[in-house]
Formats: sequence, structure tokens, C-alpha cells
Amino acid sequence: MSEEKLGFFGRLKAGLTKTRDSIVHGFDSVFSGFDAIDEEFYEELEEILIMGDTGMHATEEIIERLKENVKAKHIKEPSACKELLIESIKEQMSCEESSYDFEHEQSVVLVIGVNGVGKTTTVGKLAGKLKNQNRKVLLAAADTFRAAAVEQLEEWSHRAGVDIITGAEGSDPASVIFDAVNAAKARNVDVLLCDTAGRLHNKKNLMEELKKINRIIDREFPGVHRENLIVLDASTGQNALNQAREFSQVADITGIVLTKMDGTAKGGIAIAISSELSVPVKYIGVGETIDDLQKFDSDQFVNALFDVKGDEEAQDE
Repeated sequence: MSEEKLGFFGRLKAGLTKTRDSIVHGFDSVFSGFDAIDEEFYEELEEILIMGDTGMHATEEIIERLKENVKAKHIKEPSACKELLIESIKEQMSCEESSYDFEHEQSVVLVIGVNGVGKTTTVGKLAGKLKNQNRKVLLAAADTFRAAAVEQLEEWSHRAGVDIITGAEGSDPASVIFDAVNAAKARNVDVLLCDTAGRLHNKKNLMEELKKINRIIDREFPGVHRENLIVLDASTGQNALNQAREFSQVADITGIVLTKMDGTAKGGIAIAISSELSVPVKYIGVGETIDDLQKFDSDQFVNALFDVKGDEEAQDE
């Protein structure tokens, strides 16, 4: 495993310290404090998961899977449940390799989300990663309302060494997408990454605009692989889940990018969002540099959360 990923695992583990303090220490007290595996034992685990922002839906599925495994393996000691619980959470969050097909096919990727979650930065980091995979990337600066957004994305395009399509400040974002899609076709681009304005989930007109953008892509580039990634700030916990629910009503969300995982006590939200929407977390961010955005790995995440020494850390020594 590369030093880049090992370094990322270390940062992820450090970033999840507050979440680990709130969830894992609670688990350990239950595993050591109960003499028998009964309903009260499961209820205590359930409460800790919910308090850790894991969400009701994901929590119920994790506990149900744990009960099935305990029964199937004839486990009698509460302390023996920890490994089963860890595996149950990993299964809940697993992301299929096919989730990243867009990286290898001709694709249009729409990056959506509210202001301040790190959308533009995510677009820039993804551009750099794809360029490093020898993919021909084009950026579309369709966030025409935020004054610094275009300049910020232009800076990322220079840094990543990829082209960018922009429009005048305040111009119609759909027209920028129209120009970018046609440029992508003409230049035989592999991946078109589209930055969009911070859509406030209670603003109907902005949601209508998002639908308009989707219609243009469907019409101008039929058959291209489509990807709609929603960027969410993990530190906002349940609010991030609410945003994801709202956006899922107007866009076919295919993946989640969770930013600001460093230093949040709400890391359990990664499990909640993935479970609630039946949409995988595809990327996770723990900082500002390009290397601080990585493909999501459920084993890596849960090992970091539970302070379990996995392959990532074993090879770091």
C-alpha cells in the first residue's frame, strides 16, 4: 500500500478521535459491563450508535445483523461480540468496485451540495486524482453566483493541469454546462467535472435549475456515463443527512463525498447517510490537500474508528 494511503489512514484515525471517544468507549463499557447477551445489552449498543449519529435506520440494520451472527455462531459472552459488531458495521458500509466505473468510462460528473461543504475543492481534488490516472479531464465552473467560485476552480485547474470552461459572473449556469458538454465532446474528454452553485435545499428555483442542467446533459450527451456526487460536511451530523434527503428528491444521487472528517465527533454520520439513502460513500476527506481526499474504504474507516490495527497500520510500521 502506498505511503500516501498510509498517511491518509493516520490522518483519518486522528480525525476520528472525537467520534471514537463517543462511540467506541461506550461500546467497551457495555461489552465489559454485561454478563449476558440479552435485550438490555442490545438496547445499550443501539443507544450508543444512535447517540454517535449513526442514525436509526443504520443502527437497526447493524443490530439485527449482529443478533443473527450471535445466534448463528452460538456466542454467549458479551465480550465476544465486539468483532462481530465491527464486521457488521463494515458490511453496512461496503462500497462495490463498480461504484467507480465513472473513473474509467467517458463520464459527466455533477458535484452538488449546499454552500460551504467543500464542493469546489472536491472538484479540484478529483480532477487532480483523475489526471494522475492519465484521464483527460475538463472542468465546468457552473457556480456562477459565488464571486470567488470561478477563480477558486481556475486555481485548481492550473494546479491539476486540466482545462476549464467558465461563464461570466451571474450568467446562467445551464449555459456553462451546455458549453462544457459540447467542448467535452469536441475534445474527446474522458471525464467532465461540473461544479455547481450551493443549492439551498429549501430554494425551489435552485432545484429547478439543477433539473434544467440535468436535462441539458441528457439531451446534448446521450449515453454518457452519468454521476451525481453530493458533497456533505460530516461535522454537521444529522443536518448533512437532511441535506442528502432533500437533494435525493431532485437528483439521482449516485455517490456521497464526506468532507471535514477530521476533528468531528459525528463520524457516525458516514454510516447513517450511506444506509438511509442506499447510496455509497465514495470519497472521504480529512484535510485541504489533494492527498486528503481518498476513495472510501469501509475496512479502513471502521478500523480507524475502532482503533483496530488493520493492513493499513501494520504496513506503516
